[in-house]
Amino acid sequence: MTKGPLDIKVVELCNFIAGPYCSRLLADFGAEVIKVEQPGTGDDARKRGPFPNDEPDLESSGTFLYLNTDKLSVTLDLETPDGREVFKRLIADADVLIEDRPPGDMLRLGLDYASLKAINPGLIMTSITPFGQVGPYRDFKAYHLNLYHSSGQGYLLPMWAPNLDTAPVRGPGFLGEYDGGIAGASATLAALFWRDNGGTGQYIDISKQHAMFQLERSQLRRFVDAGVSPNRTGKGRLLESLVECKDGFAVVILSSQSQWEGLFEAMGRPEWGSKAPFDTQKGRSEHYAELRVHLADWAKQLTADEVFHKVQATRSACAPIQTAEQIFASTQFRERDYFQTVDHPVVGKLEYPGNPFHMSNMTPRQRSGAPLLGQHNETIYCDRLGYAKADLVKLAQAGAI
Repeated sequence: MTKGPLDIKVVELCNFIAGPYCSRLLADFGAEVIKVEQPGTGDDARKRGPFPNDEPDLESSGTFLYLNTDKLSVTLDLETPDGREVFKRLIADADVLIEDRPPGDMLRLGLDYASLKAINPGLIMTSITPFGQVGPYRDFKAYHLNLYHSSGQGYLLPMWAPNLDTAPVRGPGFLGEYDGGIAGASATLAALFWRDNGGTGQYIDISKQHAMFQLERSQLRRFVDAGVSPNRTGKGRLLESLVECKDGFAVVILSSQSQWEGLFEAMGRPEWGSKAPFDTQKGRSEHYAELRVHLADWAKQLTADEVFHKVQATRSACAPIQTAEQIFASTQFRERDYFQTVDHPVVGKLEYPGNPFHMSNMTPRQRSGAPLLGQHNETIYCDRLGYAKADLVKLAQAGAI
């Protein structure tokens, strides 16, 4: 495997999305990631679809396959004394540990940062939990639904709600989990840079709640900046408008006078736009519902691409809303080789989303599919850590692997 800029060893002790996505991002930069899974069951994501032909299988979960490309898998039960000893040997020469156990759980197992630091002083340990290691919410369990609303992002959805009686909703999929993974990877990279330039190993505490809040700044910050509570109605929130076109949807941006002037020009300077109340930002904001009707009448005569190019030509902001099918077929995505074919021993060859970056000094490498459960036990435990094959049999009989 061609090494990327990160020639490091990462041990991942994580389930589902945030932690695995964090280490997957590090793997994208060339890190070797050893994924520690529970014997027999593995990562919870293995049980989450979609599955090919809707047939559940621990080795064919689309969620797991995406999050765990280019990783090695070992099984290990940390509730057993033997399992904990093997884990310590695994950590002894690791650069990074990514873990998402509940706060206090690693301390209970004797695998907290202080204990592991004594084994490996240069270790960087990144813990990703719903609310972090301190604070009144520290021990609260949380689903993505809880995190989305505790971060404040849910309050802003659905956009363009007719009034605040419309109940808030969470965003699609598991966006907040991915936010936590991005925060973990960013902090870990910074810690690696500091350590490798004369610093030391360190402990990183990631709160998924804070990560979600951090990535929604434009609206939530308004209360801090101006004492104005953001809302998801048109009134007082003249930022953007979703318009339906001949063949789909587009979004036009209305947050500044200059952006309105560009849109006004793109529409052919209609007479209604030059008269009150639509000739001022204040008037457009206060009469947002009527403004949307005018925008809709204009947009429905055009395709989404036509709206996009007309508005862009006037140096204003607009974006067509692309479906998954359009993105997958996009010449822009294809030209950049964004989708990559990866082979897997169970599901075969599938196309996966690739990296958003190209690095001139990083040779493109052949990606490996997500590992089978415990696929690399012998490679890691025998070839790396020095256990005999007979030892693995005993560890398996003891329930440790």
